[in-house]
Amino acid sequence: MSTASPLVHIVLHQPEIPGNTGAVGRTCVALGAKLWLVRPLGFRIDEKTLRRAGLDYWEHLDWEVVDHWEALMERIQAKRLWMLSRFGKKSIFEVAYQRGDVLVFGCETNGLPAGLTTQYSDSLLRIPTTNNVRSLNLSNSVAVCAYELARQMINPTEIDLD
Repeated sequence: MSTASPLVHIVLHQPEIPGNTGAVGRTCVALGAKLWLVRPLGFRIDEKTLRRAGLDYWEHLDWEVVDHWEALMERIQAKRLWMLSRFGKKSIFEVAYQRGDVLVFGCETNGLPAGLTTQYSDSLLRIPTTNNVRSLNLSNSVAVCAYELARQMINPTEIDLD
């Protein structure tokens, strides 16, 4: 676990596919983000599973697993939560992000539970798409949102792109 304040917290609520979680982990390493996984998970977190999912960056990842939503809220002590949902009324591009914001994504098959989208209805965001697709892949969604936050906040010289 890192002691530095992350640029952003990425929360995967009950992720189901290890490859998506692996891709999200790689994005988190690239941006200096912290990854939170909320159980139940659709896969085991062991060395063999992590290797199979292509998580060769896992040793550099700042991450935690929590047993349920309430445990996450106790641990993360978030000031600003943004819930990603295709039902969000506000676009991810309409938000002025701040360091330490929390981006919350639901599982691949069902998205976020209705209880969370209702509780955080003022914080629901969507990624604009055409009507031809229901939603983007989870790892693509995380990358789009996290890099929009980074675009707004990071001095381009802070991340070495070479």
